Amino acid sequence: MDRTSVRMLAQLVAWGRVGIGAVAVVAPVVVARPWIGEAAETPAARLLARAMGGRDLALGIGTLRALANADEEARPWVALGGVADSIDAVATLVGFAGLAKRSRWGILALTLGAAIVSIRLAASLDEPGFGPPSAPPPLAG
Repeated sequence: MDRTSVRMLAQLVAWGRVGIGAVAVVAPVVVARPWIGEAAETPAARLLARAMGGRDLALGIGTLRALANADEEARPWVALGGVADSIDAVATLVGFAGLAKRSRWGILALTLGAAIVSIRLAASLDEPGFGPPSAPPPLAG
């Protein structure tokens, strides 16, 4: 994947985080219900959904800011988003039997997919040509 595509996809993932995070903070039941079903209505579930929304807002905004500056600054933000999504996928697997039957496979696919995409994007930012320009090779003498 070329540099422009990697950066555009990283921005798209970051904007997705901002959007999901904002919805979770403002309307936590909307984000939590597909994941945990009717339990999303409880005050404790709303609190946790808002906290996760804050996490996603911070990761998304941090990634966008870093992408605006330099790839080497964005790399850890993108990777940490992937780590957060990986933890969400593991948590989904651990609680899978108790999750809403209609949506648990979709939630698992979403969390696992987001983790894979983010980690791959972070790795792509490490590939040659994505870092700061290097010095030209010395002239042969």
